[in-house]
Amino acid sequence: MIKVAPSILSADFVNLQRDIERVDKGGAEYLHIDIMDGQFVPSISFGPDFVKAIRPITNMVLDVHLMVQNPEHLIPEFAKNGADIIGVQVEATQHIHRALQIIHNNGAKAEVVINPGTPVAMITPVLHMVDQVLVMTVNPGFGGQKFLPETVDKIAELNELKKKHGYDFDIEIDGGVNDQTVVPCYKAGATVAVAGSFVFGADDPVARVNAIRNATK
Repeated sequence: MIKVAPSILSADFVNLQRDIERVDKGGAEYLHIDIMDGQFVPSISFGPDFVKAIRPITNMVLDVHLMVQNPEHLIPEFAKNGADIIGVQVEATQHIHRALQIIHNNGAKAEVVINPGTPVAMITPVLHMVDQVLVMTVNPGFGGQKFLPETVDKIAELNELKKKHGYDFDIEIDGGVNDQTVVPCYKAGATVAVAGSFVFGADDPVARVNAIRNATK
């Protein structure tokens, strides 16, 4: 069964604590937090203090995705403020190995992220040092986009590399995820599913969390 990571980018910002506590009590394992700088992606979202404010109200894994240019300088602050997993885009830094080292050196789990147009070959040199790989299943920057089915092949490729080399990283998917699109991803090897509008856009977010989980039993 896949682990579920509701994305608060789609939550109600006026009632954010309510929404977080709702999916927490509903059994979601992760809380996905997208950090956007207006440069790597067009949108702007949150900063380190946002994570600091959330940390005391939930025991969920705080899964922080840095969609920012040159993320190295932000990593220590996010780790200090309670991020459990910090993801960096391979396309956003010239020094992906160093960025992942910085994450580990600051006590968080390290994740490397690839966009739909980026081949798995771009990250094979660092797969031995990551705790999680995030395969973007839409182009990053906006919620509510349609799932790109061609990204499933990358999940399968990563899963084969895991088996071949004995790696134990999680494979996370993010973008257009619902109880239908999660199925081929799970079968290909995905272990964590980020879902934003499918969960928080519903009247009953917990039912949607369970729908994703039940689809992968």
